[in-house]
Amino acid sequence: MNEAAADGSAHKAGSMESRASWKAAWTTLAILSISFGSPLLIVVGMKPMQEALGTERSVLALAGALVWIGTGAGGVLMGWLADRIGVRATVAISASMMAAGLALSSLGPIWALYVGQGLMVGLLGNGGIYAPLLVYVSRWFGRRRGTAIALISSGQYVAGVVWPALFERGIAELGWQPVMRAYAVIVLVTILPATLTLKPAPTAAPPPHGRSVAKRANRVAGLHPNVVQALICLAGFCCCIPMAIPSAHLVAFCSGIGINPTHSAVMLSVMLASAFVARQAWGALADRIGGLRTVMVGSAFQALAIASFLLTQDEVGLFVIAAAFGLGFSGIIPAYSVAIRDLFPAAEASWRIPLVLFTAMGGMAFGSWLAGVLYDHVGYYAPAFGLGVVFNVANLVIVGFLILRLTGSRRSALWPAVAP
Repeated sequence: MNEAAADGSAHKAGSMESRASWKAAWTTLAILSISFGSPLLIVVGMKPMQEALGTERSVLALAGALVWIGTGAGGVLMGWLADRIGVRATVAISASMMAAGLALSSLGPIWALYVGQGLMVGLLGNGGIYAPLLVYVSRWFGRRRGTAIALISSGQYVAGVVWPALFERGIAELGWQPVMRAYAVIVLVTILPATLTLKPAPTAAPPPHGRSVAKRANRVAGLHPNVVQALICLAGFCCCIPMAIPSAHLVAFCSGIGINPTHSAVMLSVMLASAFVARQAWGALADRIGGLRTVMVGSAFQALAIASFLLTQDEVGLFVIAAAFGLGFSGIIPAYSVAIRDLFPAAEASWRIPLVLFTAMGGMAFGSWLAGVLYDHVGYYAPAFGLGVVFNVANLVIVGFLILRLTGSRRSALWPAVAP
């Protein structure tokens, strides 16, 4: 293996893509475009829900945070389950749990909101949909794995384009509780039929005999594989804290500074629409330069954008910054998954990828909750944006260290990127 490509920056030799591969990817995109609409209900409805429930914003921010924690933790648990009962059954179970969680959340009490969002929408819902489907699709692709992972991960942004404006109108006309119940029905009638098209993924070929020496050496970038895994997880946690602040609070932030609520919801859609468009380019970049380098570039873009939220409260300016933020952060999470597949064997993807997603979702949860707490204490969002910049810089330091270990010191990965 060429050591310069140890971080996956070289093209992956060979290809296993087929028409069935792309069918699996597009079906997964459709499913995630529905499932990722669920967390947006609290994002769009935060201010009216706060007024209706008579509670603090941090209480609702915690409910949104629990969705992300549950999604991450559920990815590890449900990834294990998917390996045993199949991804089709796992996604069907999780869609049913998500619908039940939305129905429970709509009852009104705070405990029902926490249980419904954290346990049922997050842990047993999106946790059993996102990570298992990401691993599932990664096993259908070789040379264009980065592009495929970017495509399916764009489901979050398709949801962000389609649903916020509809949620805002529905909540204004009907209230947040009927909208939650209606969306529970949408989840059931769309995702359950889609699972019937999910066929078993191809089985990865065993590694060549010549890799037994590398296996005995048990090193990645000169470090123990689990040390590298831990550093990637820590980097994911740090980058997702700033990622969560606009994602969870943009509508509330804009409404709080006098921007029309409908315009605020449109701004969220603009941010996620730009993320969807850019994510395809980030996926192609990951296929060319590798997962870790793509994380580094995307994180640098995100740092600049999150800092820009401190510079203006002008509506036009915020639309531009929101679009730029979407362009920056959109490639980061899929690139972590590509990096795991670049550095580790395919057989370990079912637990290594969900573990990275768990810590990343933990960062999303912490960032969402922390921004709400800081707002409750000071009454504005500038401290949250400033702290987001600090965590973003920490992410750049960690990822930069790993890239230097992989390329600057001419060290090779345990499993080259050519593994299907």
